[in-house]
Amino acid sequence: ETKDPIELTERGAARLQELLANQHEVRGIRLGTKRRGCNGLSYTLNYVHDVDPKDVAMESHGIKIWIEPMALFNIVGTKMDWEETELTSEFTFSNPNSKGECGCGESFNV
Repeated sequence: ETKDPIELTERGAARLQELLANQHEVRGIRLGTKRRGCNGLSYTLNYVHDVDPKDVAMESHGIKIWIEPMALFNIVGTKMDWEETELTSEFTFSNPNSKGECGCGESFNV
C-alpha cells in the first residue's frame, strides 16, 4: 500500500467539504506551491474542474486531492489542517521538509 503524499486532518477535510459543497462541477482540490513571499514558497489551493493527468491523485476523508508534480517534493509528508482562533480562520500546513518560515507564516523554504 502506498502512503499518501500529505495527511489531511478531519477538521481540514470538514472545512474542504463545506467549501466544495457550494461549488458546481468541482471534482476536488489541487494543492501546489508557488514562488512567493520573503522565504521562497507558499501553498496554493484551487478547485479542480479538469484533472491534469500529471498531478498526483489521492483521497482522504472523502476529499479528492490532486498535487502538482512540481510541488510534490516540497510538500511530501505535510499535515494539512483547518484552525480557527479569535483572530483567524485558515488552513495550516505542518511541513517536515520546511527549513524555515517567514515571520508572518506566509511562505517557507526547503
